[in-house]
Amino acid sequence: MTQEELDALMSGDVGDIESLPEEEVAEESVEDTDTEDDITEEELVAPKAADDKPAGYSEKTAHHWPLPATDEHKMVHQLDDVTKESEEKATEIFDIIEGISNDLMENEENENKVMEVLNSNIELFTTLSAKFPDVEAFKTQLEKNSSAQIKVIESLETLQTSGDSIMSVMDIMQYQDIHRQKIERVINVMRALSTYMNSLFEGKIDDDKRVSSAQHLPGDKSGDIASVDDIEALLEQFGA
Repeated sequence: MTQEELDALMSGDVGDIESLPEEEVAEESVEDTDTEDDITEEELVAPKAADDKPAGYSEKTAHHWPLPATDEHKMVHQLDDVTKESEEKATEIFDIIEGISNDLMENEENENKVMEVLNSNIELFTTLSAKFPDVEAFKTQLEKNSSAQIKVIESLETLQTSGDSIMSVMDIMQYQDIHRQKIERVINVMRALSTYMNSLFEGKIDDDKRVSSAQHLPGDKSGDIASVDDIEALLEQFGA
């Protein structure tokens, strides 16, 4: 039953229902047929959407729909997790870097102590070799200590270079904190916009006290027409 038939029945002009032009009935039948023809084969084959998903939702059309408002898809919630996890991981990285830096400094101190011993030995064996040139042991020990001194110098240079690299890494990691602050600024803007939009659409009447919206209005084109049972129930309410 169409909206016009329902209006005629509500006004008491039952005869108007029968006097409706047949052309209008035929046009409505054609529109219903065209609507059915517009349904593609994919839509018929597509599985029915779950209760929490909009009508027409399927795996093939999922990219056309926004993601459901779950904790995994809430933008601010996700950004908060990113900033929190990023800060935690950055702290762990800084702790590891600091441990490596401390080890390098300790090794450098040990190498400097070894260097002091080698310098003392070289000075001693140089003096002994000059006073006792015929003693080969003094010359041999002098050469060994001189060779060890060169290796220790190379080791110290490597430790210093590694220390400089660690400092460069720590400087680069400072950008992580800048990125975190930028994300937090985006979160604050999003929250401010959310608060503003909520205030903008705020009403004076609670939603549970509002009149329910009409499902059919004059001029609507919909296949969801009131059935005879719905009309009889409506008439019973008016009779009561």
